[in-house]
Order: sequence, then C-alpha cells, then structure tokens
Amino acid sequence: MPRATDTGRLGSTGLRITRLGLGTAPLGGLYEPVSDEAAEATITKAWDLGLRFFDTAPQYGNGLAERRLGAFLAGQPRDSYVLCTKVGRLLRRPAQAVGEDAYYKGTPPERPVFDFSYDGVMRSFEESLERLGTGRIDVLHIHDPDDHYDEAVAGAYRALDRLRSDGLIGAIGAGMNQSEMLASFARAGRFDCFLLAGRYTLLEQGALADFLPLCERQGIGVIIGGVYNSGVLANPAPGAKFNYADADPALIARARDLDAACARHGVPLKAAAIQFPAAHPAVATILTGARNAAEIAENEALFRHPIPAALWEDLRAGGLIDPAAPTP
Repeated sequence: MPRATDTGRLGSTGLRITRLGLGTAPLGGLYEPVSDEAAEATITKAWDLGLRFFDTAPQYGNGLAERRLGAFLAGQPRDSYVLCTKVGRLLRRPAQAVGEDAYYKGTPPERPVFDFSYDGVMRSFEESLERLGTGRIDVLHIHDPDDHYDEAVAGAYRALDRLRSDGLIGAIGAGMNQSEMLASFARAGRFDCFLLAGRYTLLEQGALADFLPLCERQGIGVIIGGVYNSGVLANPAPGAKFNYADADPALIARARDLDAACARHGVPLKAAAIQFPAAHPAVATILTGARNAAEIAENEALFRHPIPAALWEDLRAGGLIDPAAPTP
C-alpha cells in the first residue's frame, strides 16, 4: 500500500519527492473563486499530511496560485520541499479591459500570453521567482506547447538547459495533456522529468505504448496529474467532465463499469484512480489538486486505502484496463 510521504528520486536527478504532491490550479480559482484563507488552509493541510512536492504555474489564477503558494512556503525551510512551476506564458495586463477569465475566477487583471522564446522564458522565470518570493525553483516545465513545438525546442528548451547548467534550477521538463509530444521532447533533448495530465489513468493507458517505456529507458521521471480525468472518475454521473469538457456518454458508461467493479471489492473508485498510475516504474509522483483542506485530506486517505489484488485482476479480466499496465 503506497503512502503519500514515501519519497523517491525524480528520474536521474538528485531531487527526492513525496509520492503524492499538491497541484495548485484549484487554488488559483479554477472554475470558482477560492479565498486566501481557504488556499492557505489547503496548503497547510497538505504540509501537515507530509506532502513536500508542490506544483504551480503562472497560468493558475493568472499568478494568484504562485503568490499564495509562495506566501506559505516562505515560512518553511527551503530545503524541506520541492517546488515546481512552469514557463511558456507571460502574464500581461491587456491594453483594454477584458471580461472575467474563461477558467479562473476571482483573479488579478493580468492575462497569460504565450511566449516560448528564449528571452520570454527567461523573463517568465524571473517573474515566477518574484511571485513565489524565492531565489530557487527546483523543477521548471515548458507548459502546454502543443501548437509551439519548434519554438519550444529552439527557445524554451535552450533557456531551461542554460538555467540548469548555471545551477538556478534542479530539473527541467515539460507539462502537457498529451504524451505524444512529450515523447518527441524526450528524443529531442536532455529532459529530467515530464508532467503528464489526464493521459495515464484508469480510463486511458495509451501512454503505455511509447511514452512511459521511453521514460523508463532514459531515466526520465514522470509526474502524473489529472487522475480523475477532470471529474468523471470521481463521480461518473450524467454531466461529468472529461478533459475539461462534458464527458461522452460512452466514457461515463465505462467509468460506471469501473465503479461497479471497485464496489464489488469494497474499494472507492477514486482510491483505485489515484493509486493506479503510481504503480508504473517510470512514475515518480501523483499530483492531486484540491481547493480546500477537506479535499486534500480525502485524497491523501484515498492514496493509502487498501486495495486487494483481486480488484486489479478483475479489471484486467473484464477488459477495463490494459493487460500490460502495472498495478499496485
């Protein structure tokens, strides 16, 4: 049975991270506002539970999540946690007033602007240091370069490689909602880790074909996010979300089949969902988002919920997971 406070090495780097980490997109007001007090209580609870890996990004609340996380971490010994943020979006105030952000609510007036150039990434790094109130970032990812691969390789990767060589960051990676481009990055440069969100879950195991074996061979640490696939694996009811949009009825039906199989073994679907990806040898940690202290406490408990081997055997026999997928 995994424990959130277990630690492992992030790929071939010297960084050791807890097997469960806190993702801070919800603390930036994803879909609904979150107060400063609720954000602080959430991070405090994660810390009290022993989580020491924290992931954020300029996009999360248009700088709000970075500032909130930095305010809490300022009171902790710098070598007692691993901090990750991202580059590829600069925060700039529009020349003319714009409406509320499409995804993040209750945020500052700045809006993200894509910039994967060498100079843009260097500016993004310096601005994140300021918002986080720190002099060091441990892991720095290229964030969502789906439509900017060439610029990301020619500009962003060179900047990150320079920052790593200069000792200003400990590890470089990329964070995306697809595994195919991450595999291309792995072949194009010397990456330490990748963040894959929503593409290695109980519902999706396509990353087993190329990406995960490639990372395992190259010693690249994988961080898995989005284990509930935007909600359908948390509550597979009509109207559930998948990949940030309304889930297709066929996906909801498959999630219900997974839920029924889990119920036959007395296991919450969410427990199976949060533990399943952690079994792959390339996976270093699971990121879980939370918007309040109760949510992070629940996810930590689910991560260590006992799961009988018979459940995984039944999921394989029923064709509900890839037979090649490692299980806890």
